Amino acid sequence: MFKRQVMLECISALLILLFVYASLSKFLDFSTFYREMHNQPLPKSWTPFLVWIIPCSEIAISVSLIFERTRLLGFYGSLIVMGLFTIYTGVILMHFFPYVPCSCGGVIKRLTWTQHLILNLSFVALSIVGVIFQRRKRFTQITFKNQIKNSFV
Repeated sequence: MFKRQVMLECISALLILLFVYASLSKFLDFSTFYREMHNQPLPKSWTPFLVWIIPCSEIAISVSLIFERTRLLGFYGSLIVMGLFTIYTGVILMHFFPYVPCSCGGVIKRLTWTQHLILNLSFVALSIVGVIFQRRKRFTQITFKNQIKNSFV
């Protein structure tokens, strides 16, 4: 039980660091992020929406991972966002698009697309482990509460 809690805290911390770093790098150089998003092989009409929804989602996921009550939601959010980024990276590696400028920030921008895919898959795996452990923890807590409740009946 203690090891699982430590793992949950470590996974949460890693995901929080990733998403806070990614969102801050986008906001701190917003004009570059906007330009790079506008140059993605996606409909240009999506850019004004994506430049706000992506970093704001990353912040929301980070905040939800901080609190025990919302952590499972944070793990699911992380899984969805990292899953989408991973699919996008895989599509890029399959040369589906004629061109793809990276809209990543900071250190992540220096990775090759293959390294980016490996990083994304690692965080998808961490998110899955987080979901599984957090669900087990909730189930164990609910079962324990019911046992205590039933012992007084």
